[in-house]
Amino acid sequence: MPLVSVVMPVHNSAATLGASVRSVLAQTHTDLELLITDDASSDDSMDLLRGLARQDERVLPEAAVRQGGAAQARNLAIARARGDYIAFLDSDDMWLPTKVEKQLALAATAGTPLTFTSYYKMDALYAGEAADFVPNGRVVAARERVTYRDMLVQDHIGALTAMYDRTVLGTRLMPDMPKRQDYALWLSIMRDGHPARGLQEPLAVYRAGRAGSLSSNKLALVEHNWRLYREHEHLSVPRSTLALSGAVWHSLRKSRI
Repeated sequence: MPLVSVVMPVHNSAATLGASVRSVLAQTHTDLELLITDDASSDDSMDLLRGLARQDERVLPEAAVRQGGAAQARNLAIARARGDYIAFLDSDDMWLPTKVEKQLALAATAGTPLTFTSYYKMDALYAGEAADFVPNGRVVAARERVTYRDMLVQDHIGALTAMYDRTVLGTRLMPDMPKRQDYALWLSIMRDGHPARGLQEPLAVYRAGRAGSLSSNKLALVEHNWRLYREHEHLSVPRSTLALSGAVWHSLRKSRI
């Protein structure tokens, strides 16, 4: 079975971290490693991680020397990865038990090294485990196939569902950007000629409306997307404007789910 390296950045996530980690360890595909970078947390996150590591040798936490943000935390974890596949999960989201198994099956037949799935949205205050989650009607549906051109007008890939094949792409790090670094990584993979394939079944759970999240601030979305288009993708002003218009419209539409 392929080894899957799961990358998780952590910063002051003690309240939700346990449920996130346990949702990875409960996967039906058991050949995985959970690479966690604690990004200078001031709460009990690192103590909790040490306890979880004692319970399961697949939990591999390390503390960053200094706080560097989500991109650097993820990249420190990716640098330690041994897996054939790299998957991503934030420390307040969760996976359903068959997520990795079903996504690997898709990757084996899809003919592309980047895959993702649909996911559920739930209230940020939910305190249960993935095993206790009752499926609801709030689903962000995955497209069956997404190209680079599609992605410019909307980020179709939820980071908590993304997985890439390291044996095909090599080790891909996230650009060191304050926001939208996951979006930039998907774009760079797809710009190289690799469309993404999506699994329509929702297999992850996203906590919506988190304080300080990018999704809670549409003005921040405009600013960070514009910088992504101009500085990372090097698009012209007219093309960046067109892409930004589509991104804002789709973001408003998604927020209603």
